[in-house]
Amino acid sequence: MVLRITDTLALEDWEMTEHFVRASGPGGQNVNKVATAVELRFEAARSPNLSEAQKRRLKRLAGRRWTTDGAVVIKVGETRSQARNREIARDRLAALIASALRPPARRIPTKVPLGQKRRRLQSKRARGAVKSGRGRVAPEDE
Repeated sequence: MVLRITDTLALEDWEMTEHFVRASGPGGQNVNKVATAVELRFEAARSPNLSEAQKRRLKRLAGRRWTTDGAVVIKVGETRSQARNREIARDRLAALIASALRPPARRIPTKVPLGQKRRRLQSKRARGAVKSGRGRVAPEDE
């Protein structure tokens, strides 16, 4: 089943593998019998659909989910339904890849306003004057 990320990008079946495992947490005896949690693995490093820059951004965004062999692993075991867990995992992968497709916005450095600089320096002078008045008191001439 093809996973559509954007209008121009879709992931093929061979790029993703799903492995179902037993989920932890509540579920009674059912949790010991049925493998409902899904482990979705996307072979990002081998994907021809992503550019090198997009792969680098995906690696940074994936964090610990990125493996040493260049795959993104997403584990979902939130619901008791295997189909729903598969859907959640695919949605998370699509959102992660979609965020990696957008290049980060370029930071435009701003200047500190002149009035703010003046106020800061004025407050420093005032604080310095308070501190300089705290010295030893000279004895008065008698």
